[in-house]
Amino acid sequence: MFSSNTSAVSGDVINYIEDVFSTYLYTGTGASLSITNGIDLVGKGGLVWLKKRNAAVGHQLTDTARGAANALFTELANAQAGSSFTSFDSAGFTLPAGGTRANNLNDTYASWTFREQAKFFDVVTWTGTGANRTIAHNLGAVPGCIIVKRTDTTGAWQVYHRSLANTEYMVLNTTAAKATGATRWNSTTPTSTEFSLGTDVTVNASGGTYVAYVFAHNAGGFGLSGTDNVISCGSFTVDGSGNATVNLGYEPEWAIVKLSSDFGGWCLVDSMRGNATLNGTTNTEQMLLANSSAAESSTYGVANPTSTGFQAAGWAAGATLIYIAIRRGPMKVPETATSVAAVGSYTGNTTSRTIGAGLGAGPVDFFLTRSVNDLDGSATVFPGVVVNRQIGRPYLRLNATVAEVTDNNFLVYPFDLQDGTRIGTDASNYTNGANVSYTYLALRRAPSFMDLVCYTGTGSNTSRTHNLGVAPELWIVKSRASGAWEVGSTALANTEYLVLNTNAAKATGATRWNSTYPTASQFTTGTAATVNGSGVNFVSYFFATCPGVSKVGSYTGNGATQTIDCGFTSGARRVLVKRTSGTGDWIYVYSVSSGTDVYVTLNGASAFALSNVFDIDSSGFILRNNSLVNASGETYIFLAIA
Repeated sequence: MFSSNTSAVSGDVINYIEDVFSTYLYTGTGASLSITNGIDLVGKGGLVWLKKRNAAVGHQLTDTARGAANALFTELANAQAGSSFTSFDSAGFTLPAGGTRANNLNDTYASWTFREQAKFFDVVTWTGTGANRTIAHNLGAVPGCIIVKRTDTTGAWQVYHRSLANTEYMVLNTTAAKATGATRWNSTTPTSTEFSLGTDVTVNASGGTYVAYVFAHNAGGFGLSGTDNVISCGSFTVDGSGNATVNLGYEPEWAIVKLSSDFGGWCLVDSMRGNATLNGTTNTEQMLLANSSAAESSTYGVANPTSTGFQAAGWAAGATLIYIAIRRGPMKVPETATSVAAVGSYTGNTTSRTIGAGLGAGPVDFFLTRSVNDLDGSATVFPGVVVNRQIGRPYLRLNATVAEVTDNNFLVYPFDLQDGTRIGTDASNYTNGANVSYTYLALRRAPSFMDLVCYTGTGSNTSRTHNLGVAPELWIVKSRASGAWEVGSTALANTEYLVLNTNAAKATGATRWNSTYPTASQFTTGTAATVNGSGVNFVSYFFATCPGVSKVGSYTGNGATQTIDCGFTSGARRVLVKRTSGTGDWIYVYSVSSGTDVYVTLNGASAFALSNVFDIDSSGFILRNNSLVNASGETYIFLAIA
């Protein structure tokens, strides 16, 4: 559960991207299937765009203006035809039994839902007149892109984009470069209330019927302030090496990118299908083409997300491209821990399966698993490992300085699930060894709770953007090449740090954070090679106190019993504690019952330990008289998840 959509100050409705846009992946059942993605298409209206991922079957677009029975296909110029669609619902949509475009048994599909909303998206229909005219829209902003399709007969998809001249157009169902044709838009730039049409039959034949999908550009209107942008329509030109960096001011969830200066497909990427941070040639994305019925395929560098936009690579030097990009959600602050954190245990069986479900329609962004016991003596207990959506398949070992490892048996496209993470056969026993017991923590990124940022080091003091929305209280940085896990905390001086892969006490080193605490939007790294080595790729994790969800804090041990009040109502489900004033393991408590807790160390590889160190209090957790986490006069930091 996330925070409400009403401003406590003005009573006005607050808009968030997760209320108006969804990328939702599913597997066909062959039977009637309801997709619950949280988007109200009954009360608000909008568009559902579907595409089979695993086979060459075309796109299907169905919108509320034309009705559920009518579909268009972006790879075809054909008139509208019958759809594989049942209904638009108040929290998603329903698909009929069967239908290869939408719900064939065991086939995999992507869906993108666009709800009508001022300053985001609108659907408009009209009947042509054959004469120059204007069409009213309800976008409440100047459109950044307009996609028009004739519905009564054959007609190519016509695209207006703000980065082109108002005498130019592109065609969605072809690979053609931009063309000049003043009769499309009547040489007139759209306004915040209308757009213009000329006399061309693809947009305005007398008696012809048409639909337009109208996209905003940097119009604000979202977030608590009401000024946040959630959709951008722009262009970029790649450099002499075929690369480009695009600054949107936010991290994108979805993008469509097209060469405007030359022939090339309309490339559709999104973070749900493996669009990961650019890193050499190892991080590919799963691409679909709007102009083709082809199955999903791996590509490299179309629009790999960053915390402030995306990077592109592998294009022809000097090429110019246009794009539509949509912001990653959620934008709401979570109110319950179960909406952003799933915990549990499982026994390895070397069979690929899904672990870590429990976040509802929210996908997993961060997955930590730790073997805790060898049940039959046939395997070794292994240290904890971490994977995240920004990196994709590679994993990092928590107790080691070694580089990330890609193992297809360890994870099988781990993040292309709507809920949970898919583990593989794992002959190495890190995640799924036969008869090995594991505990896991699956997290979803959300404002005020958790964020992650991948970046490339500069070797010099550098400030970078994160999207936590509040100042982080605990942050962890790891080189994706060899390097220690460096940890900062607001409970330490900004010249101090800890190391996650050791039991060492806090140390002083101003070159870690450049003697600077993170802010609500920026974090700073110094010149140390472990956090900012020139040309080295890094991943960083940020945690904050989110009321009722998480607590980052510190305390001083009293050698007796003390209660740590985290502001929870049902106690802490996971607790991580580290002594800072002296040596001490990173204690990860994952089970507490009847005064006996079970923990492992994240900086080690030993099996679980039973102790009487912790009890659960409804407000958080209770520390017992134990030198491990409550030695008198010693200082500690902790992270607790409700």
